[in-house]
Amino acid sequence: MIAYRTDLAYIHHTGFRDFALQAAPGLLDLLRQHKIIDGLIVDLGCGSGIWAKELVRAGYEAWGIDISAALIKLARKHAPQATFQRASFLEALIPPCAAITSLGECFNYLFDEKNGTAALAQLFKRLYRALRPGGILIFDILEPEQWRNGRPAKRFVLGRDWAVLVHVEEDTKSHVLTRHIIAFRKAGNLYRRSAETHVVKLYRRAAIAALLRRAGFSVKMLRGYGQMRFAQGHVGFLARKP
Repeated sequence: MIAYRTDLAYIHHTGFRDFALQAAPGLLDLLRQHKIIDGLIVDLGCGSGIWAKELVRAGYEAWGIDISAALIKLARKHAPQATFQRASFLEALIPPCAAITSLGECFNYLFDEKNGTAALAQLFKRLYRALRPGGILIFDILEPEQWRNGRPAKRFVLGRDWAVLVHVEEDTKSHVLTRHIIAFRKAGNLYRRSAETHVVKLYRRAAIAALLRRAGFSVKMLRGYGQMRFAQGHVGFLARKP
């Protein structure tokens, strides 16, 4: 499955950066609360490097991983002092590090079709091994029955030189949510059209917490990152390696 080609990557970087920017202060506070004041932070599903840039500004080393070539290209321009790797988070090299983050429901995505409960169980074990003692893993996921949480089935967003239409469908039996995305980006006097389909697997928070504990982590659930709060059906995790 193709993930964030050039135009949608540009739109994501310019029009949907608020999540990472609003999350950054709370995430930095969590790092400091756990006495992680320097060292390498690995970001899985790093997107265009917005959070990586905030990490560098705060004095950390940042290593970002994303499956989208277009997003990695943007990230290298946006945060040149960070290191970026194009790969699936299921297969990427995870260097020894102080903390690992994954923001914006990245673990839900099925861009790598091997993703799922069993794959996440193995991933959490790898992340545990990569973290130094006292290191933390911070991430967020979407849960099933998003339609009950008041999320619109259709959405239209207009930017300065782009527009996006999104239609969302959820299979409540398989717990799979599909986003049909049509993007328009200005090219001269015209607009270029592109389409992508993003599929995400929805997980119960208790199931994810159980996988983390089996990997060796202690687990705390988060309602948001600092003052930035998640919507209903969106939950965060702080998993610590003893």
